[in-house]
Amino acid sequence: MIRALSTAASGMEAQELQIDVIANNIANVNTTAYKKMRGEFQDLLYDNLEAPGKEGADGNQSPTGIQVGQGTRVASTQREFTMGDLNQTNSALDLAIEGRGFFKLQKPDGTFVYSRDGSFKTDSQGRMVNADGLVLDPPMIFPPDVRDVMIAGDGTVRITRANDAESVELGQVELVTFANPAGLEAVGHNRYRQTTASGIPLVGKPGSEGVGRLNQGFLEMSNVKIVEEMIGLIAAQRAYETNSKIIKSADEMLRQTTQIIR
Repeated sequence: MIRALSTAASGMEAQELQIDVIANNIANVNTTAYKKMRGEFQDLLYDNLEAPGKEGADGNQSPTGIQVGQGTRVASTQREFTMGDLNQTNSALDLAIEGRGFFKLQKPDGTFVYSRDGSFKTDSQGRMVNADGLVLDPPMIFPPDVRDVMIAGDGTVRITRANDAESVELGQVELVTFANPAGLEAVGHNRYRQTTASGIPLVGKPGSEGVGRLNQGFLEMSNVKIVEEMIGLIAAQRAYETNSKIIKSADEMLRQTTQIIR
């Protein structure tokens, strides 16, 4: 019965984390390019009261043995990099990645972070930057008299200046892919950091093999589906409630045991 108390408690702790993950997903349902997370769980060690295959006094072997588990634990939180819906904004510097890939952004200290949030602007120097002022790498610098910006699916940027009738090529937007994007470290503000688990960043041209294409005038929305999250929330609540009932039942059995002594 003491084992039942700790086993049920581990289940309650696991469901608390599951609800925390679901709450964060729902909170970010309208966050640009947010990728939903899910908790993954593993069972704990087992008490082998009788090992499978153990020979009894009569020489027969136990086909299954007697094993009692000690509960569950959180193994990891997995981020799902499935595509979110595309929302049309008609802004020339809004870019959505259709497929695999991340934008490479340079921080003021020279280090790099990666994002699928393509809501870009220009700063005072004409550089293409994100909402926090991080510069897109390689840098894209627009002249002050630019009249029109066209960004093709392969990342080619062409501009038309105020006094020109013909457009000219300005540069190339590149994307970065990782062997294991789920291994990236989320650092907030729609950004990720490279880790040993993610592998090294591989720079590629949009639309090339294994790299997504760009959609100008669109933003990728969150891939959170409210109905799925609500179903998961109900399941986690019921699992938490059931584990609490196990603790109450074990406590009642312990109480009855102590009353026998009296």
